[in-house]
Amino acid sequence: MLSEFLRDQCFTTAWFGLMAFVWFGWAQEDPPRRWRIWLGAGAVLGVGLAVAFGVLTAANWDRPTALEGKYVWFGVLVAAEVVAAGAGCFVLARRGAPRWMAWWVAMVVAAHFLPLALLLNDLGVAVVGVVQMIVLGSVVPRLRGTTDPSSRAAGPIMGATLLLGAAISAVITAPGL
Repeated sequence: MLSEFLRDQCFTTAWFGLMAFVWFGWAQEDPPRRWRIWLGAGAVLGVGLAVAFGVLTAANWDRPTALEGKYVWFGVLVAAEVVAAGAGCFVLARRGAPRWMAWWVAMVVAAHFLPLALLLNDLGVAVVGVVQMIVLGSVVPRLRGTTDPSSRAAGPIMGATLLLGAAISAVITAPGL
């Protein structure tokens, strides 16, 4: 989002847009009726940013990247994220608490943005992760007081923050294209 590397900037924008689509989709598991149009609109906007900046990423693929020489660490980070998310969901399922899976996965994704920001040399990615962790933490008391799936809260939080991050990144990137 705040990278000096155009390729990374375009890719992060595209990826945040795609992941906004995914999280808005997960939020549609059991949303209140009045949220449905907004979740759908957010998903469409996310896909639009993903496609546009995916094309721009491809067009700038020969440009330098902050990940040069760090691809192994990037792979280790992604693998750790997947293992943590999967292990947590396994434990939640075994404990009879599958409704917390979306919240858990969201927290793992948000936390992984901190070391990812170091790899990408991009403070904006860390800011998104910190905001997500704070907001996800703030909804725990409300989630404890209900039997609703946590996707009802985690999906919109993640979708909105990722979409906002992608939109900010798009605005920052546009002049450099």
